[in-house]
Amino acid sequence: MTIWLLAILLMASTAGLGYRQGAIRAGMSFLGIILAALLAPPLGRLSKPLLVAVGLKNPLLAWVLGPLIVFVIISALVKVGALMLHQKVDVYYKYKAGDLRLALWERLNHRVGLCVGLLNGVAYLILISFVIYAFSYWTVQMATSEEDPKLVKILNRLGQDLEKSGFAKVGRAIDGLPQSFYDAADIAGVIYNNPLAEGRLSRYPGLLPIAERPEFQDLANDAGFSSLRQQRRPIREVMDYPKANTIINNPDLMKSIWETLKPDLKDLETYLTTFHSAKYDPEGILGRWNFDVNSAIAAYRRSKPNMPSGEMQRMKTWMTTQFAKTSLVAMPGGQAIFKNEPRFAPGGPPSVVAPLDQGQWTKSDGKYQFTFSSGGQMPATVAGDRLKMTNQGTELVLNRED
Repeated sequence: MTIWLLAILLMASTAGLGYRQGAIRAGMSFLGIILAALLAPPLGRLSKPLLVAVGLKNPLLAWVLGPLIVFVIISALVKVGALMLHQKVDVYYKYKAGDLRLALWERLNHRVGLCVGLLNGVAYLILISFVIYAFSYWTVQMATSEEDPKLVKILNRLGQDLEKSGFAKVGRAIDGLPQSFYDAADIAGVIYNNPLAEGRLSRYPGLLPIAERPEFQDLANDAGFSSLRQQRRPIREVMDYPKANTIINNPDLMKSIWETLKPDLKDLETYLTTFHSAKYDPEGILGRWNFDVNSAIAAYRRSKPNMPSGEMQRMKTWMTTQFAKTSLVAMPGGQAIFKNEPRFAPGGPPSVVAPLDQGQWTKSDGKYQFTFSSGGQMPATVAGDRLKMTNQGTELVLNRED
C-alpha cells in the first residue's frame, strides 16, 4: 500500500511542478534525470576517495553519498541550463510575439509541461524503487523489533510493499549493482540472525588471515560485544559499539576485508549453513588446530618409559598449564601461525619458544612440511580432524577446532 501512496504523491507533485514550470524546464529536467542516473555510478566511484580525504571515514557512507552527490549536482546543473533557456523563450513571447501567440504559447507550455512532469515522476519512481529495493534487501534481513529506528522501519515497509506489488521488478530492471552486493547481504542476514553462524565465520579458511588480526581477536574476546550479539540488539547499536566502530571506520581494513571476502561469497554462504566449503575442504590442512595435551603426555611417556609416576604426574600438570593455549593456524596461500609453540629440548622438559611464530606450509605427495621463523621445521600429516606433527623427534597431535 505504501508504495502506491508514494507513487500517487510523486506523480501528482511532479505533474503539478511540470505544469507550473512549463515544457522546456520539465523536458530538460527529464533529460537531466536520465543523464544523472547514467553518470552517477561511475563518477560516484571516482568521488569516493575525495569524500574520504575531506574527513568522511566511514567507507560505506562514502560509497552511498558519492553517487547521490553526483546525481544532485548534474540534475541541478541541467535545471539551471533549463531555466536560462526558458527565460529566453519567455522573453521572446512576452515582448516580440504578440498577445495571441503569447496566450497560445503559455497554454501549450503548461499542458505539455504537465505531461512531461508525469514522465519525470515515472523516472523518479523507477529510481526510488531501485534505491528502496537495494537498501531494504539489507535492512529487512537484519530487522529486529520495535527498537529499530523509524527510518529503517519505513524502509523495510516500503521494501516489503515493493515486493508484494511486483514493482520490485522495475527496480531490478535498472539495477547496476554487482551480484556480490546481494550475496554479502545474504551472508550478513545469516550471521545476524544466527549467533552460531557468527562462530563459524571465524573458522572459514578464506577468512583466517582476517580473523587473526588483532582488531578481530580483541572484538571476539569482548564480553560486551558478545552480549549485544546474543541479545540480537539492533544492527545500528552493534555497529556503534566502540571496537566494531573502529573497524568500520578504518578504510584500509574494510577494503582488505572486502577483497578477501568477494571471491568467496557464495562458498562462504554455503559454509555458514552447512559447515562445508566446496572450495577449501579438499585441502585438509586448512583451519585452526588445538594442541592435544593428552596425546603429548602419551608421547612423552613413550619417550621415557621408566619415568617414575610422581615425576610423570608433575610433567602432566606442567604440560596442562603451559600448553593449554598452544594452537596452529594453517591459512590459504601457505601461511601458518604457531601460537605458544611447544619445543622439546633434547634430554630436557618441553618449553614454550614463542607466543607467536609465523611460518609457511607446503604439501608434497599428500604430506605437509611446516617451516617457522624460529627455525623449526616440522613434517606433518592430516587424518580427518587430527593433525600429527613431528617436533625434534617427538610426535605432537592437534585436533581441528570445532
